[in-house]
Amino acid sequence: MKILFSPFSPYVRKCLVAGMELGLNDRIQLLPSNAHPVNRDREIIAVNPLGKVPTLFTDSGQSLYDSRVICEYLNDLAKGTLFPSGPQRWATLTLQSLGDGMLDAALLARYEDVARPEPYQWADWKTAQLDKVHTSLAALDVAPQNLVDRVDIGTIAVGCALWYLDLRFPDIGWRDRSPQVAAWYAAYSQRPAMRMTWSLQG
Repeated sequence: MKILFSPFSPYVRKCLVAGMELGLNDRIQLLPSNAHPVNRDREIIAVNPLGKVPTLFTDSGQSLYDSRVICEYLNDLAKGTLFPSGPQRWATLTLQSLGDGMLDAALLARYEDVARPEPYQWADWKTAQLDKVHTSLAALDVAPQNLVDRVDIGTIAVGCALWYLDLRFPDIGWRDRSPQVAAWYAAYSQRPAMRMTWSLQG
């Protein structure tokens, strides 16, 4: 398998963390890519009309996207348990949506600074996007039992969202606002898959 790779894409990271948890990482080759929200990469568009990463190429040559599809494919391939069945499945998928939603908002806030020309930047827009992150963390903080003692696609998504916040927004103080989530992440982030770094050389 091959995946279009960017070292700072939280969604690529989500797929690779899932792959490592499933024991599949040695089977996934990293391919360089240059995704950008404005200057769209035509090479990516040729295999994914959205022009986004991650895009996974299966061993049979099929192109899969986005991270939700890729992670479920990897779980099915490994006969894993990242996607439970029964009622717990819906809770897990909803937690994944919360983590992905936090990432979507953080990425939009990031793009406001680095992709939009300065004369057109809108501070209130960025604040509103980051407020989605804060309200999501507040909801998790009052129900930390929804995070502890589990490794599934929901906790992976939330963990990757927190990784991205630390990477791009180190000064927003999310740990002070959400101490229960911070305590969970302090332990969860020590998992080998969460500590892993990836590069095109390694």
